[in-house]
Amino acid sequence: MLETGYLAAFLVGLLGGVHCVGMCGGIVGVLGMGARPGIGVLLGYNLGRIASYTLAGALLGGIAALAASLADIRQAQQVLQIIAGLFMLAMGLYLGGWWFGLLKLERAGGLIWRHIQPTAQRLLPVRGAGQALLLGAVWGWLPCGLVYSVLIWSISSGGALEGGLLMLAFGLGTLPNLFAMGLVADKLRPFLQRVWVRRLAGGLVFAFGLVSIFRAL
Repeated sequence: MLETGYLAAFLVGLLGGVHCVGMCGGIVGVLGMGARPGIGVLLGYNLGRIASYTLAGALLGGIAALAASLADIRQAQQVLQIIAGLFMLAMGLYLGGWWFGLLKLERAGGLIWRHIQPTAQRLLPVRGAGQALLLGAVWGWLPCGLVYSVLIWSISSGGALEGGLLMLAFGLGTLPNLFAMGLVADKLRPFLQRVWVRRLAGGLVFAFGLVSIFRAL
């Protein structure tokens, strides 16, 4: 079931690509100071971004596992699995374009982002891969409903390693749209914007959420 969760997290990142381009596409566009960013700069930015996702997932997964060990393990894991299933339902509705309640998470995250944003701005313009790596690590905390929902999903993963791997899988799913904005993303965007594609992706994630809740109950 956990391996299936990694695949689902990857698909959420991949099929939520249009949202990712809207959130981070402008950042990628300025990495090269108005010119086409080099491979090293793009690689550094994306590695930093995904590293932040993975670290956050590991922290939440580890904290949840520690809390579960201090309480009734069976009941705690059951509750966390139900919560994760509910957020998978929300992700499915979000990807399918049926409900956008996850945007409230983005607004809540904006309170934290206000303190982080000045650091990100000081890293612009980017003049090398190392600086891009730092920018990506900071920008990985940009308020994003998709990122936050998978983070909450990672709470029920069972441990720090599992939570980190779940967020890593999600981050890798976002790569096609953000790593190759000028080439691959232009070809993927018309496909990802089709209503039936988004609804199919949302329906698959929604179904996985139902299965997760059923198994927990």
